[in-house]
Amino acid sequence: MVRPITNAAFDALLRAAGYGSAHAAFARQLNYAGRAHGTWRYDAASVYWWLRGRRPAEHVQDAMAETLARKLGRPVAPTELGFTSTDVVPHAGYPASVEHAVTSAERLWAVLAGQAHTAPGGAFQSGLALQAALAWRYDLPDRVVARSGRQRVTDADVRSLYALADHFTDLDRRHGGGSLHTRALMADLLVRQVAPMLRGTYTAAVGRDLMRATATLSGQLAFMSYDAGVHNIAQHHVTIALRLAKAAGDRLYGAHLLANLATQAVYLGHARDAARLAEAAIDGAGRAPAVIRARLYTAAASAYGVSGGRRACQSALVRAERAIDRADPVGSPRWVAYFSPAHFAGTALSCLSTLRLFGPALRHAPDAVALANQNVRTRALHTALIATTHARSGDLEAACNWGGELALCMPAVRSARVTHRVSELMTTLNAHKTVPRVKKLLHTLAAPTALG
Repeated sequence: MVRPITNAAFDALLRAAGYGSAHAAFARQLNYAGRAHGTWRYDAASVYWWLRGRRPAEHVQDAMAETLARKLGRPVAPTELGFTSTDVVPHAGYPASVEHAVTSAERLWAVLAGQAHTAPGGAFQSGLALQAALAWRYDLPDRVVARSGRQRVTDADVRSLYALADHFTDLDRRHGGGSLHTRALMADLLVRQVAPMLRGTYTAAVGRDLMRATATLSGQLAFMSYDAGVHNIAQHHVTIALRLAKAAGDRLYGAHLLANLATQAVYLGHARDAARLAEAAIDGAGRAPAVIRARLYTAAASAYGVSGGRRACQSALVRAERAIDRADPVGSPRWVAYFSPAHFAGTALSCLSTLRLFGPALRHAPDAVALANQNVRTRALHTALIATTHARSGDLEAACNWGGELALCMPAVRSARVTHRVSELMTTLNAHKTVPRVKKLLHTLAAPTALG
């Protein structure tokens, strides 16, 4: 029985260097590189066990890095081989070049692909987020994205990546981003399939589309990580995606990514920086289609609402509503197709509730749950918000009705954000726990099956 690979980082480097199915050849080159240490007799079996958890001596790792660097045409640090702890997440700074972005992406994907049971933690860094926004907005465009490597990449190859992105997006909407197995599976796909493509041979046109498709995949993994509460990983993936979108010349998707970063910053309490990120997204998008403008203005409204800027929040909501009313799905990018009047209504409800304008907020409730069937996670988020808003306004009957609807949504969803909203509702209702119906709902929401 063949044992599963546990060192995804080493496997990714072997594949990128052309040794994916040539382990004996790698071992021969390694023996040559280590000749100063005596006669080495490593073979394909040695590589097999290194891929499955055995750790060679440090001087052997140095020779491995040297051998791989010679084939890849770039420096390879021994720490990239995956034999040290995988708990260290690479720095989330904005890559200076496409080459740096690809290298940073490979390292991060390898870390995640190897995390079968645990996810690395870490804090969101708003300063790095703002630096990324400035670099994306004002750095010069990339003049050259064509490349010559080992694997030829075609338009059909790139189209397959968009299909994969659609698949994972659908999984995320139906079940949330909380499954570490799903995120590790996506990272493994990026390590094994996408990284070799990025190191391959492609024309400028194919290269820009490849960068765009990879940015879409990285952006989706970022959102799933954010939904799971792994915020440093999410930020790093957004930053990589932002750099790849820059290389692709896709300012609209870049603006969307910045808006996602702003949304994450709002969730984590960085309201002022979130507003700056949202404003940079709006500025960078320029004359965008109406549906994209609506999405960007809702992100700005969220930031203004949390910071207490009532007038700015309401102004952004008005602009978003006007834009969503004029939105035309025809001709809009595929990645923004999800954004509907229901998503705007959910944001409006959240903003106005934060400003304690409960009546105006709840007028958006019917629209907020008018979602497509596959949007299970969003339905749970909006339903929890509606219940909490009713509870805060003093209408316990309505809060319990919506709380009951929420309990029905929960078993299918694994999402740190949904869990947070359920906790907010329970905290709000706890002041009325002596009321029989409230007590029953609190018990239901506290059950493990309800919390997913």
